[in-house]
Amino acid sequence: MFYEIRRYQIRPGRRDEWVAFIEEVIIPFQKSKGMNVIASFMDEEDPDGYVWMRRFADEAERERLYAAVYESERWQQEIAPRVEELMFREKIQVTRAVPTPASGLR
Repeated sequence: MFYEIRRYQIRPGRRDEWVAFIEEVIIPFQKSKGMNVIASFMDEEDPDGYVWMRRFADEAERERLYAAVYESERWQQEIAPRVEELMFREKIQVTRAVPTPASGLR
């Protein structure tokens, strides 16, 4: 099992709009496809920073879920254009993390 910790840079002044969109549209859509979304955060020190976490059993599951979400017609036609409008895709940072034996996230 591993986690994907994703850090996004939202376009200036649009973070509240982004948070509403990800929590009302993106996360429910991804969960409907089987994605395990663990957490959603606003960066306390960066007014345009946003972080979220997803969990995967293994790489095969991640690949399957990525295909189910990102290759879907709804994602490509409806959700992705809005994502482009609200955030800087080129600034996405992704960290894959495996919990240690004592981690509460095991």
